Amino acid sequence: MSEKLWGGRFRSETDARANDFNSSIRFDSRLYRQDIEGSLAHAAMLARCGIIPAADADRIADALKGILADIEAGRVEFSVDAEDIHMNVEKLLTERAGDSGKRLHTARSRNDQVALDLRMYLKEAIDEISAMLAALIGTLLDICERNRSTIMPGYTHLQRAQPITLAHHFLAYVEMFFRDIGRLADCRRRTDAMPLGSGALAGVTYPIDRRRVADALGFAELTRNSLDGVSDRDFVIELLSALSIIMVHLSRNAEELILWSSAEFGFAEMDDAYSTGSSIMPQKKNPDVAELVRGKSGRVFGSLAAMLAVMKGLPLAYNKDMQEDKEAVFDAVDTVKLCLPVYAAMLASTKFSAGAMRRAAQGGFTNATDFADYLVRKGLPFRDAHEIAGRAVLYCIGRNTALEDLPLERLKAFSGAVGPDVYGAIALETCVDARGTPGGPAGAAVEAAIADARRRLGAASAGAGADAAGGASSADAAGGAKGVAEGGTGAGTSAGAGADGGAGASADTGAGAGTDAG
Repeated sequence: MSEKLWGGRFRSETDARANDFNSSIRFDSRLYRQDIEGSLAHAAMLARCGIIPAADADRIADALKGILADIEAGRVEFSVDAEDIHMNVEKLLTERAGDSGKRLHTARSRNDQVALDLRMYLKEAIDEISAMLAALIGTLLDICERNRSTIMPGYTHLQRAQPITLAHHFLAYVEMFFRDIGRLADCRRRTDAMPLGSGALAGVTYPIDRRRVADALGFAELTRNSLDGVSDRDFVIELLSALSIIMVHLSRNAEELILWSSAEFGFAEMDDAYSTGSSIMPQKKNPDVAELVRGKSGRVFGSLAAMLAVMKGLPLAYNKDMQEDKEAVFDAVDTVKLCLPVYAAMLASTKFSAGAMRRAAQGGFTNATDFADYLVRKGLPFRDAHEIAGRAVLYCIGRNTALEDLPLERLKAFSGAVGPDVYGAIALETCVDARGTPGGPAGAAVEAAIADARRRLGAASAGAGADAAGGASSADAAGGAKGVAEGGTGAGTSAGAGADGGAGASADTGAGAGTDAG
């Protein structure tokens, strides 16, 4: 008789190469806790519904708890021959609980079991990543607080465009990462559906209580179709998409920091703790952490592309191709969780040169639009004012000077509307503070934006505390996170959940950033 738990129909053993090829235990072993928790809930339900004897359920529960303890203590060596985490656990269970253990798989298939385990695992991963994003937002806000008045050039096409502040610049990333938390909350809501009871594809013939299992495992709802329950991997693709967008945002910011830390910009200096040197050039200080984050974005994008390709041609219901979901999403989750804490710490310790940023804003005619706006306020049509300002800039370029350094009579030669008040109108501080619309770089607008972001971050943390205390359902948590990310006041969110590297880290990671006023 075959040692395979499904081997009754087969005459010969699986080829060793095929067995190794087919096995997923090398990567799905990380699902051991979710698999055992799901099995505990399933066994309890089977006994309550009278499908298996209560004594068998008790023996199953005792054995499963012992297996969990042994795995976590490093006393279990998983077997490739048992293929996957589900069969490994069941094999150990049968060895320890005998015939009682053989009853556990009643009214269950590996197809709905793996869907359950993966959903449970990814819900936890979403909570951890949301907490890390909240910590990064906290770090960014700490930098913004210290740099409300640090004037720098804003860029379009990587050309100096208009003056802004460093706080305003980083507030753009605050909004990006809040949206990331919102996307994760949306994804979590759709992941939060319990598939157990779908069976292999057509449900089960036993009088099970799916709702009881869902409640025991903390799921907000049940999957609504058994075919979809075992074959849906939209939640994996959606998470990979959300993780890819997170990496886009990290990579964009990393690219800027890499540029800013070059001698050509001189805006930023990475701390030695997050830089490396050259084996041949002693003067080098390389922004390797930022470069690695930028590079690892491609790795996460690859996981998304791989999963889309795996799923695009699969007929219903489960197909073995879907085993490829785990390595892709596990690697992407691991990569994002690796990047976020070190990136926040790197940012927190980065020093920004207010002097270099201001000189760049002064030297790039970033006040040219404000000169045109000044002329408009004097009664000129904007297009005429735009042309006059352009000719003034061209004149300055030919003489290697700035608009504000031209004598009044020279400025008057471009337009008789120019008066002595022009210098105040094109001063960098005026240019910044004149842009006081909500979301703009003016001091009051930045203050309001920081306060609003702090409020949203606080609401996220408060919601996470309520969840930890059992004060909100998982559905409320997802909705709350989405509301917080979009500027609402949702009471619950997964952001800031009590994971290592969670939201509380922001106070620590934000401490080191400084600004060189020279």
